[in-house]
Amino acid sequence: MALQAPEFTIGIEEEYLLVDRDSLALAEAPEALMEACQNELQEQVSPEFLNCQIEIGTKVCANVSEARDDLKRLRSTVAKEAGRFNLAPIAASCHPFSDWRNQKHTKKERYETLSADLAAVAQRMLICGMHVHVGIEEQDRRIDLMNQMRYFLPHLLALSCSSPFWQGQDTGLACYRLTIFDNLPRTGLPPRMESFGEFERAVQSLVDLGVIEDSSKIWWDLRPSSHYPTIESRICDVQPRLEHTLSLAAMTQALTRMLWRLAIKNQRWRIYDTFLIGENRWRAQRYGIREGLIDFGQGEVIPFEVLVEEMIALVEEDTAAFGSTREMDGIREILKIGTSSQRQCNIFESAKTNGKDHQEALQDVVSHLIEEYHADL
Repeated sequence: MALQAPEFTIGIEEEYLLVDRDSLALAEAPEALMEACQNELQEQVSPEFLNCQIEIGTKVCANVSEARDDLKRLRSTVAKEAGRFNLAPIAASCHPFSDWRNQKHTKKERYETLSADLAAVAQRMLICGMHVHVGIEEQDRRIDLMNQMRYFLPHLLALSCSSPFWQGQDTGLACYRLTIFDNLPRTGLPPRMESFGEFERAVQSLVDLGVIEDSSKIWWDLRPSSHYPTIESRICDVQPRLEHTLSLAAMTQALTRMLWRLAIKNQRWRIYDTFLIGENRWRAQRYGIREGLIDFGQGEVIPFEVLVEEMIALVEEDTAAFGSTREMDGIREILKIGTSSQRQCNIFESAKTNGKDHQEALQDVVSHLIEEYHADL
């Protein structure tokens, strides 16, 4: 009797920043805006930690084609309702110039508790991410696939980088978001675990001590979801362009299925030490796709365009099964036009070359991010 395959359903969560269309600085979301969005989207939209943020989540989708329709509806509704208040959403992980000191957190019990627990660390949380859930019903299988999937997290991060600026400065990093997020406890690469029971016992130890309420306070780059029968990839910066979001989600879904195919043949991707994967995570954070990642099997740094073609070949059977082959062209497009971080830096440098001052050049970057958000709607 053949082993029944998991459903590999996907769900995508994104966080957006709201900017004033005139000043292009961050702006608080009026209560009326949140009410209008929730009237149309119900539980698929919610406030985030800061008042200038808004979060959306797709329904459970069988494939990326379904996710496209839902995500387009969500993004379009947020943009439409924000426009009524002279605001615009941008899907970048850091705002190019607004100051975290000027932002207020949302008056909600969960966020009040978070602010109290994390103290000054929470105040700097002016960052947005993208999460991809992949449905894996069997609990121990989730852990087994997570152990192997860790290897590919730096690859996904490198492709997603959208946070080169912080507080008006070019940080030199393709992903500055992680330098903020990694200051929180229980973040970073997940540890290797042997079973779902081991994960549950570790979480329960902290719950019994009153340190956390539940596993939703585990903020690893990849984790078993606290609410759904999924593994949840949290490594990626949020994407300005909807189609790039979908390409990264398609790759995440396909890699998960590829690793499952290995597992049912009593094979597996080699599990490397967290220390080694962490080096690639740093390279992705620092350089994005520009400098390549280490192939530990070959013992050398491989150019990213070579790695991408290898990854696409690895999941060819899986993207065919999900009908997401075209989304792999979106991965190739990121290589061709650069990550969002590269595109933002190019806009900034071009503006400076054309005689604009530092602040005007940063405003051009925000205008570019607004345009990219609307490009695929």
